[in-house]
Amino acid sequence: MAKGFTLETYPWAYTAQFNEDKKWVEKYIENPHKSPAEEAELSPEALTQLLQQRNSFPQLPLVNYTSQYGMGCFEGLKAYPQKDGSLKLFRPDENAARMRRSMEGLMMPGFPEEIFLEAVVEVVKKNMNCGFMPKYDPAWEADNYISGHSVYLRPFSYSEPAIGLGVSQHPWVVIVATPVGAYFAPGSSKAVVTDKSRATPNGTGWIKCNANYVVPILAKKQAMSAGYMEAIFLDSVEHKYVEEGSSCNIFFKLKDGRLITPELGDTILPGINRKSVIELAGDLGVKVEERKVPIEEVMDDAQECFVAGTAAGVSFLESITWKEKTAVFNDGKQGELTTELLKTLKNIQYGAAEDTKGWMVEV
Repeated sequence: MAKGFTLETYPWAYTAQFNEDKKWVEKYIENPHKSPAEEAELSPEALTQLLQQRNSFPQLPLVNYTSQYGMGCFEGLKAYPQKDGSLKLFRPDENAARMRRSMEGLMMPGFPEEIFLEAVVEVVKKNMNCGFMPKYDPAWEADNYISGHSVYLRPFSYSEPAIGLGVSQHPWVVIVATPVGAYFAPGSSKAVVTDKSRATPNGTGWIKCNANYVVPILAKKQAMSAGYMEAIFLDSVEHKYVEEGSSCNIFFKLKDGRLITPELGDTILPGINRKSVIELAGDLGVKVEERKVPIEEVMDDAQECFVAGTAAGVSFLESITWKEKTAVFNDGKQGELTTELLKTLKNIQYGAAEDTKGWMVEV
């Protein structure tokens, strides 16, 4: 069963390239595979060899703007198994719009949203048709689907061959699919404020850009080596306002019941789960504020804390440590509001609650 991200890519993938005629040339690729049952019987060595073949795209150049300079962007979205045996994508229109904005922000042709939507549905459908999909498990209901599995889709841009400094004029967009389980491992959910900076004003912090993830990866690994699960970033100018977690947006419930989250700007990624959580909290009658969030306010007045993202879902943080001081939220246990938002969001995604918002797209 899938544990977090895996490279056990499904057989069907997708590529499109923006050609000299300014048209996107699309192709669905069926990579080598057996049936899921047959693959489960393979030796580890044989399975590794097969998966390596599925992770090989010889038509893509090794040396280019993306591999040399991080000039690329990506998306992450999920298709969730439903009780009736189907799969549904969560808000793929939002990913399509963000992918286009990210590509345009990197001065490359934007991938059309309607092509994106058709491609992600078709990739999931083609893999379903040859048996590659997670099956709904009623046991997931016991923990509000925290242990639930899904199909993870990774669309990403990749530039044409290049070695000098420049921007892509004829990029590829590639879409692969993998099984995915819970992102955070069970156990400690302690966080620490890092002294590293994720993004700077007038930079690429608002883009889901490859290069943006270098510093967060280093900060998270540093935090984990010190016994924490997550690293929290402050702003790069004054070093006093909370901005994001290592790969997700962050929320705080204050003692007076307000839910606060850092306001969007050019240093913060406009998360799709973030947007969804804000709407769901409003539906619950919670007053939500998007504004600057001083770390001192968090340490003194926050009652609950959680992060939100495609990978993280809604995941509570039991504490944050900053400058030798530790604030413990809700006695180190998941809070009532966090639990309600987690349950509401997951129930919509897995079909346990009616989707009254039109967020779920059937495959």
